[in-house]
Amino acid sequence: MNPLNYPLEQLVIIKKNRFDQALKALEEKKIILEKAYDKLYELTQERDEALQHKVAKLTQLRNALDEGTTTDKIQQMKVYLKIVDEKLKEKEKKVVNQQTEVDKAQKQVDLATEELFQRKKDLEKLEMHKKEWEKEVRYLTETKEAGEHDEQGSATYLSRKRDVEKRKKGESS
Repeated sequence: MNPLNYPLEQLVIIKKNRFDQALKALEEKKIILEKAYDKLYELTQERDEALQHKVAKLTQLRNALDEGTTTDKIQQMKVYLKIVDEKLKEKEKKVVNQQTEVDKAQKQVDLATEELFQRKKDLEKLEMHKKEWEKEVRYLTETKEAGEHDEQGSATYLSRKRDVEKRKKGESS
C-alpha cells in the first residue's frame, strides 16, 4: 500500500467542496440579512418622521383650538390629521412586515451557520481518520520492512556461516 494513496481521498474532496459551499451560502445569507436590516432601519426612520409630523400637527391643532380659530380650519386640520394618522399606520405596517423579513433572514443565517458547523465537523472527522490511517499504514510498512531486514540478515548470516564451515572443512581435509 502506498501511504500517499488514501482510499477515501475522493470523499475528502467532496466533503471539502460541501464545506466551501456551506461557507459561501452563509456569506450570502449574511448579506441578505444585512440588507434586510438596512431596509428596516430606513422604514423605521420614515415611520419616526411620520410620527413626529403627526405630533407636530396635533400640537398645531391644540394651539389653534387654544387661540380660537374658525371651525372650518379646525375641521380641515382634523381631516389632515386623519390622513397623517393613516400614513403613520401604513408606515408602521411596513416596519412590522420588514421586521418579519429580518427575522426570516436571521433564521436562514442561523440554519446556514449550523450547516457550516456540521460540514466542518464532517470534514474534521475525515481528516482525523486520514491521519490515523496514515499512522497505521506507516506502522505496517515499518513492520514489514523490519521483517524483510530480519530475513535478509538471517539469510546473510546463514550464508556466511556456511561459507565459514566450507572453509573449515576445506582446510581440514
